[in-house]
Amino acid sequence: MTSAGPDDPGLLAPGWAGSPAASATGDTAQLRALLDAEAALTRAQAALGLAPAEAATAVTEAARADRFDVRSLAERARAGGNPVIPLVADLTKAVGEEYGPYVHRGATSQDIMDTATMLVASRTLELILADLARAERALAALAAEHRGTPMPGRTLTQHAVPTTFGLKAAGWRSLVLDARDRATAVRNSLPVQLGGAAGTLAAFAAYGAQDPVALPAAYARETGLREPLLPWHTLRTPIADLAGCLAFTAGALGKIAADVLTLSRTEIGEVTEGAGGGSSAMPHKANPVRTTMLAAVGRRAPQLAATLYGSLAAGDERPAGAWHAEWEPLRDLLRMVGGATRDLAELADGLRVHPEAMREHLGLTRGLIVSERLSAELTPLLGRARAKELLTELARRAHAEDRDLGGLLADQPELKDADLDELTDPARYTGSAGALTDRALERR
Repeated sequence: MTSAGPDDPGLLAPGWAGSPAASATGDTAQLRALLDAEAALTRAQAALGLAPAEAATAVTEAARADRFDVRSLAERARAGGNPVIPLVADLTKAVGEEYGPYVHRGATSQDIMDTATMLVASRTLELILADLARAERALAALAAEHRGTPMPGRTLTQHAVPTTFGLKAAGWRSLVLDARDRATAVRNSLPVQLGGAAGTLAAFAAYGAQDPVALPAAYARETGLREPLLPWHTLRTPIADLAGCLAFTAGALGKIAADVLTLSRTEIGEVTEGAGGGSSAMPHKANPVRTTMLAAVGRRAPQLAATLYGSLAAGDERPAGAWHAEWEPLRDLLRMVGGATRDLAELADGLRVHPEAMREHLGLTRGLIVSERLSAELTPLLGRARAKELLTELARRAHAEDRDLGGLLADQPELKDADLDELTDPARYTGSAGALTDRALERR
């Protein structure tokens, strides 16, 4: 697969540099998609008797990316505002005098650009889905392995009540599956674009089509994309759908990153990346680099998606500026999310879990992490008012005297018959975490 481009290898983008998504979204990949769109259009017209079969063969054979100069196309695109115009000239010349007139016949630049964009998106989403599948499998294994591994549940940055790492991993997997489902639905809905100059298909009728409305379906068959109900030059639902699924995926991965970054802090150390990155100044460090890259994508994606949503307000039958504003943010989103899913798959495959640290941290509040349970369990024994009074006082003493809540409770004569070992063990107060984990893992 081709690279992102010699002038754009991703020096400032380690999150996607060298990834399959970088190759799938680079300038050469975009050129290949443009050429695929042009060749498919000629083949579609040939299938309906609007062009000779020899023309379809000639255009398809000429439409090889290695025959065209990306830099030259980019520089000449300034004249007309898009690269299709110079590409059509070069492709027509490459096809030759006899069949050159069948290149791009009846189409407008946006037909080819939008179709190529859908091809690039579809190809990149396939890569994203493969990495999401790999991450899902690794997270499922973590959730099953640690179904009963207790750890502190944290709310508003503080210890709340116990939970299990299995449930946390199952939640991460659920987000990955949500992203998978959205990406799959969008990939399967991506349409070709074909409408001609103002979305009426008029030029195809002028070239002899008896039923121009049949041409988009033939075009869809040639590209592997969907047939649109209408030309969508200024009806940008496909772009909005892409923006939504990519931004959601970035946010879902960002949530996982936020958790892993917290749990992998030096003073917490409940998880670590399988292979952390080094520091230029501190030899002892093993930084959570993959997680950091995921967090960065989660922060950038919403703004890129906002530009794409803003382009929904596209005027007339062909927009000035709204369409053009989509190209770079969409490519950035595709390559960023593609790089992030690669990083997530690697992170999930290699994540190291440290149950002993989790168990140790359950004791940091001196037993207060089970105060919710104690309040519920002691009320029938002592009455609601007395249970609240006692727990409030013992919580104060636990802090002031640096004593464990269980020991303080054992000193209370009124609790001599209570099973305090059971009531104060955080590992025995994980609620339905195991059942919820099992339930989550049933999802396919």
